Amino acid sequence: MQQHIYYIRFALRFADMQIQELVTVFNVQVQSRGWSSMRAYHDQALLDEFQRRGIDTSAVYDGRAMSFAHPVKYDIADNRLVANG
Repeated sequence: MQQHIYYIRFALRFADMQIQELVTVFNVQVQSRGWSSMRAYHDQALLDEFQRRGIDTSAVYDGRAMSFAHPVKYDIADNRLVANG
């Protein structure tokens, strides 16, 4: 998936964002039921950007699937995403 043009576009956009902006992008997706290949590229690029920065994503990603069930916040002290709700 990483070589697809839409993934690359999202990845480039996310690379320029501050962590709090990435968290906001994540939280916009919370409880969204819609699904498309475009969303798959978006979500994968977002997850990859969090992980590229060394952020612990275990609160939302189990190694196979990402959960948008709850909003998150960034815990700067532990460099991780935590459920916020």
